[in-house]
Amino acid sequence: MGKRGPAKKPTTLKILQGNPGKRPLNLNEPKPKPIMPPIPKWLDTAAKKEWKRIAEELKTMGLLTYIDGAALAGYCKCFSMVQAANAEIKERGTTYTTPTGFIRDNPAIDRMRQYLTLMRQYLSEFGLSPASRAGLAIKPIDTEDDPMEQIANRRR
Repeated sequence: MGKRGPAKKPTTLKILQGNPGKRPLNLNEPKPKPIMPPIPKWLDTAAKKEWKRIAEELKTMGLLTYIDGAALAGYCKCFSMVQAANAEIKERGTTYTTPTGFIRDNPAIDRMRQYLTLMRQYLSEFGLSPASRAGLAIKPIDTEDDPMEQIANRRR
């Protein structure tokens, strides 16, 4: 049985939001080094282009580390799949007529909807959806300074 309630927010996101709930911060949260993960070779061209567009910004905000590469790759692949579904919709239209004369939605619409939902979930994980970043007050983080250490030192 899984955990109940909403997913826990990473401490880095809580700090960027100013800890609106004023709950104690987990200063013992794992702190992977902010090393840029490599672009996975299996990503297609559109996904790699999206990776290049977003990865540096995530790293600058302190939201991307080496171990986050799989999550970012998942987001980028979904982005690419949305583009492919959109191209199919443009080419074939939003509906088609079956051999028996019924009008049906293009299956690419459902695929696009599914991938957009996944994209939104990945973006929320990184604090990048409009709702999840509404409370963020982002200052570029020096990659050599650990934001958790900065918080810990302020409280001493």
